[in-house]
Amino acid sequence: MKISTKGRYGLTIMIELGKRHGEGPISLKSIAQTHNLSEHYLEQLAGPLRNAGLVRSIRGAYGGYVLADEPAKITAGDIIRVLEGPISPVEGIEDEEPAKRELWMRIRDAVKEVLDSTTVEDLANHKDDGSSEPYMFYI
Repeated sequence: MKISTKGRYGLTIMIELGKRHGEGPISLKSIAQTHNLSEHYLEQLAGPLRNAGLVRSIRGAYGGYVLADEPAKITAGDIIRVLEGPISPVEGIEDEEPAKRELWMRIRDAVKEVLDSTTVEDLANHKDDGSSEPYMFYI
């Protein structure tokens, strides 16, 4: 499975709301400016997040978005499923031969475990300690 910009930017929205949880509504414009993203695109993502009950919108001059629940209660899996659909590495797993089906199911379950055990609070509080090295590919 490949996470598109919908999932990545949706996580960005939710992480920013998680970082500022309890401070009042946050505008998508401020999130877009902070991360150099399209405000219009973030607006398109906020609709499904709102419809799924993950965020609430506040109208008015000082309006914006807030998390609909505590950051510790919303998982990355919740967000990805809303914006990307079901978590599956390949379509039609049930049609695969048993050995491949088992592999795809194990991959799916591992990805689900990571996404469902990682909360918005975890992501919002993450500190880069410099220990993770970027991947280097040589051709």
